[in-house]
Amino acid sequence: MANSTDSDAPKSARRGLFSRKPKAEKKKKGPGRMKQIADVFKMTRRNDPNLVWVMAGAFLGIIAVGLLIGLLIDNWITMLIIAVPLGLLAAVFILSRRAERAAFTQIEGQPGASGAALSILRRGWILEEQPVAVNPRSQEAVFRAIGRPGIVLVTEGAPGRAKALADGERRRMNRIAPNVPVHVIQTGKGENLTPLSQVAKKAKKLPKSLTKQEVQAVNKRLAALGTRLPIPKGIDPYKARPDRKASRGR
Repeated sequence: MANSTDSDAPKSARRGLFSRKPKAEKKKKGPGRMKQIADVFKMTRRNDPNLVWVMAGAFLGIIAVGLLIGLLIDNWITMLIIAVPLGLLAAVFILSRRAERAAFTQIEGQPGASGAALSILRRGWILEEQPVAVNPRSQEAVFRAIGRPGIVLVTEGAPGRAKALADGERRRMNRIAPNVPVHVIQTGKGENLTPLSQVAKKAKKLPKSLTKQEVQAVNKRLAALGTRLPIPKGIDPYKARPDRKASRGR
């Protein structure tokens, strides 16, 4: 049998030690950052017709201030270079805030909206995706978050029935964790009610009374008792999430 030559060897075997490997096929990426911002802008503009004017006013206002300062110090070119990115940053910031407000407007009144409002809370908070108490007839619901302020219950539905449901859940929490503060936030429009867009902000402002370790201990205690309830038909917190693309676009 004839000996095999180098020309008979496969190409992969003949590659030198320092030769480049063939490039792997590029994976398909999701939409780019600019595409995300454009999508958020379109969504927000549908719910907020004044968005363009507010963004343009912020951008041009910062440019005008920069030019004025530049003229006073006799260096308007430098100030213009500084003012342009600051104006763009201000416009994107306004878009982010108004996009969040528009997203809450879209989900308002939908089942699971209160749970979606709590989903904005992140670091230091433990959230229940499912409601911890539900009125099966009228579908009022109570969602729960555990953080350094203690246990926070957020209601959803008709204020009177939702308050009664939350009071019952509060009593149950007091029996399970008697030394842990329990706060109730009622969502809705009206006196003593909190709009969805302000739920996370109000929860963060509550006085802190637990350490991080105590937060974990309370969560383990509640989880061990199996407080999770089946979700009634129509309530799905995953389908009522506010759009957070704007904040990622900043």
